Amino acid sequence: MRKLLLLAGIAMLFSSCGWLNSSIMLKTKKDYQYSKLPDSTKAKDYIIAANDLIEFRIFSNDGFKLIDLTSLNQTNRDYQMNNRMDFLVEYDGNVKLPILGRTKISGLTVREAELMLEEKYSSYYVKPFVLMTVQNKRVVIFPGSAGDAKVIPLMNNNTTLIEALALAGGIADDGKAKIVKLIRKNGEKDDVYLLDLSKIEGIKYANMVLQANDIIYVEPRRKYATKVLAEITPILSLLSSTLVLIWYADRVTP
Repeated sequence: MRKLLLLAGIAMLFSSCGWLNSSIMLKTKKDYQYSKLPDSTKAKDYIIAANDLIEFRIFSNDGFKLIDLTSLNQTNRDYQMNNRMDFLVEYDGNVKLPILGRTKISGLTVREAELMLEEKYSSYYVKPFVLMTVQNKRVVIFPGSAGDAKVIPLMNNNTTLIEALALAGGIADDGKAKIVKLIRKNGEKDDVYLLDLSKIEGIKYANMVLQANDIIYVEPRRKYATKVLAEITPILSLLSSTLVLIWYADRVTP
C-alpha cells in the first residue's frame, strides 16, 4: 500500500512538471536560425506598410497657404483643417487619393512618398506641397514580466527600440536583457531578430527604427523553484494527509 502510494505521488509530481513555465511565450529551440540583423544597424526611416492610416494634406505654391502672409486668421486655419484627409493603405499597398486614384506607397518612407506624390500632383497643381503623417503606428512590448505587456503608439516616424522600451517602463526585473526578440512582419513571413541589450555594445541594436506592428519580446527568467513549490504543495499536502490516515488506520486496526 505504501509503495503504491509512493508511486502515485511520484507520478503526480512528474505530471505537474509539465506546467512549469507554461506561460512563457514565443519560445525558440536552441538551434533556431534567427534572421540576420541589418548590416549597419543604422537608424532607418519608417517604412509605410499595409493598414497604415495616412493623414494627407496638399497645398499649392510650395505650401504658401501654410504661412499666408503670417495670417493666423480664422479663414487660414479653416483652410488648413479642411485640407486634412485620412486614407487607409490597403492590403496591396495602394491608397486611394483624390485625382490620382489608387497609388502604391507601401515600401516607401514618408519623405519618399511625399516627393513621389508632389511629382504626380504637379500635373494638376502649381508647385504642390504634400504633407503626410502615419496616424496609427504602434508596437507590442512584452518587457519580461507577466501582466506588463503594453501596446505603444509610435508618435514619431523614427521611434527606436530603446525609446519604445523606455515608454513601456524599461525591461522588467524578471526580464533577460541579453535575450530580446524583435519580431517583424516581412511579406508572408516573420523575421525574428535576437538582440543582446545587456552590454553597452548592444546600443547599436537598440537604435534600430521600429516599424508598425513590431513585437518586442523580452524573455523572462524561469523561476523553477517557485513554480515547483507552487505545483507540488497541494500534492505534498494530499500525500501527508493520506499518510496520516494510513498511520491512524494501522494504529486502530486490531
